[in-house]
Amino acid sequence: MAVTARAEHVGSLLRPDYLLDARAARARGELTPSEFKAVEDRAVREAVALQADAGCQVVTDGELRRESFQGEFTASVDGVAGASIDAWLWGDWYSDVVGDQHVERPGDLAVTGRLRKRRNLAAEEFTFLRSCVGEWASPDGPGAMTKVTLPSPSLFAGLWSPENAGEPYATLDDFLSDVTRILCDEVRELVRLGCRYIQLDAPHYPLLVDPSWREFYERRGWAAERWLSYGLELDNAVIAAGRPATFGFHLCRGNQRSRWLVAGGYDPIAAPVFSTVHADRLLLEYDDERSGGFDPLRLVPEDTSVVLGLVTTKHPELESTEALVERVGAASRIVGRERLAVGTQCGFATSLYGNALSIDDQHRKLALVVRAAELALG
Repeated sequence: MAVTARAEHVGSLLRPDYLLDARAARARGELTPSEFKAVEDRAVREAVALQADAGCQVVTDGELRRESFQGEFTASVDGVAGASIDAWLWGDWYSDVVGDQHVERPGDLAVTGRLRKRRNLAAEEFTFLRSCVGEWASPDGPGAMTKVTLPSPSLFAGLWSPENAGEPYATLDDFLSDVTRILCDEVRELVRLGCRYIQLDAPHYPLLVDPSWREFYERRGWAAERWLSYGLELDNAVIAAGRPATFGFHLCRGNQRSRWLVAGGYDPIAAPVFSTVHADRLLLEYDDERSGGFDPLRLVPEDTSVVLGLVTTKHPELESTEALVERVGAASRIVGRERLAVGTQCGFATSLYGNALSIDDQHRKLALVVRAAELALG
């Protein structure tokens, strides 16, 4: 059954301090795997309770077991070296609030062999989340829908480089073919277990609006148009493998420690992305002027919903409810209200580090999303 929620957050939630402390203790060998898992389980239960209290219609496990939203892929497969959390955080990050930050790309990041999956990426996350939500989750009536997030296949293109081309991956296409195969296997398993809503995260596509990022990706061997056309072909392969589940597709411009990577509207990528991806719901960053206007929404197919990411996760200040309702009204002049929902611009903690707000602030933000959706969309 298709997801029709009018309020939704992107996925990741802030890690509580005791979970971060336990992860550090585990790294030092002071906790056994079972002891650490018990701490993770407690944190997920608390995250589910927080979402329930805020009135969330779509519930995740907060990605609390992951180092970063995409890091579970390399944690689950053999064939990649140097893929620590820092491998995902490099770049020039900007913020007028917490200040800019430059992070160097790790020099030891490399593909070392054929990718082989050792374990599932998110199946355990889903089964535990489902047990926490229980009867509260109901796709056929009142309650909440559980959601699992996974990275878009071409997000991992940065792991391969032409300088290191050779066996077993002479080309980027060869490498991404195996990435896609692993993600297809994962969504099939999630659906077998009963998962009805899967979201693919694709922040790398909006990065193409920035010349320096476009140059980085094109050095992998493809022109920008190829990045979009073939990348979306791989996304659609994963979506096809996961049917009949509903699929969301999230686009943003970087979200780490309350900072962002690029600015620019969706206009340069809207035509190929919005009209080509076979997702049912587009979760789009729209929390400030960096995201441009709503006009590109004209290119969203009529059978696709749009979750307007109007509520920022980057700072604790609450948006005006009246202003959020007005912005939904402006978007509804392009996309009918029946196809709109209200959401967060991105996750609260796309990695262990999280954004600069508290768990109480997070709760208030989630409740605001729900309240704005009720007022704007009924």
